[in-house]
Amino acid sequence: MALRMITDKVMGFAAKQYQTVLGNQLSQYGLRYEDLLIEENREVKEALELADADVLTARTRRLKRAIDLNYKRKSLQDYAPNMDLELFKQEIYPDIEKIRARDNEYAQLNAHNKQ
Repeated sequence: MALRMITDKVMGFAAKQYQTVLGNQLSQYGLRYEDLLIEENREVKEALELADADVLTARTRRLKRAIDLNYKRKSLQDYAPNMDLELFKQEIYPDIEKIRARDNEYAQLNAHNKQ
C-alpha cells in the first residue's frame, strides 16, 4: 500500500513535468495534444469521421501551420505572440473513449463465439 502511494506520487510528478515539456513543444507550433494522434488508428479514424466539420477544419489548419512553421524554422510566437492556445483541450478524445468502450462491450458479448 505504501509502495503504491509512493509510486503514484512519483508518476504524478513525472507526468506533470512531461506535460509541461510537451506543452512547450506544442505551443511552439500551435498544435494540440489531440493533433498528435495517429489517424490510421481505427478508433481515431472513426472519431474523426464522426467529428464536426469545424473540428476537422481546425485540426487540418493547425497541422498545416505546424508543417509550415517547421519548414521555415520559426515558432508560432514569432508571428502571434499573444495567441491563446488550448493545448490539452479534448474535442475528439471523448468519442475515442466511447468507441473503445463500444468495441470492448462487443468483444465481451461475442466472447462465447470464440470457444
